[in-house]
Amino acid sequence: MKKPNKRLRLGTMIGDVVRSIFRRPITQQYPFVRTEAPPRFRGKLVYDPEKCAGCMLCVKDCPSDAIELITIDKAAKKFVMRYHADRCTYCAQCVISCRFKCLSMSSEDWELASVHKEPFEVYYGREEDVAFLLEKRPAECPEE
Repeated sequence: MKKPNKRLRLGTMIGDVVRSIFRRPITQQYPFVRTEAPPRFRGKLVYDPEKCAGCMLCVKDCPSDAIELITIDKAAKKFVMRYHADRCTYCAQCVISCRFKCLSMSSEDWELASVHKEPFEVYYGREEDVAFLLEKRPAECPEE
């Protein structure tokens, strides 16, 4: 077996170095320069409580069990959605299943990294309904 010519490898390397001196760097400067997400990008789940009828198809069809729909008052259509962003696979199956178009995936809010787990549990709904649920919650679930 013949050994490759060392001059050929050295010449190729020098040529690559000279060419790269005159090119712009390819590295993106993220997070200092934020690029736009593609239009069909699937970011954070967005919930519109005004359109929700409480059919729970989104909960049933979620493959990762990331959505919980808590009923405050079904007759008055008061629901709070508990969304676990750490479980979500961003498949958008809940958006496809929703007959009332109250769910969508944000293409702008996609930076979801965090050091703590608390921000990954998000409550969606009317402010008064979420406040009512959060006040009621500690009484139902005593700490052990």
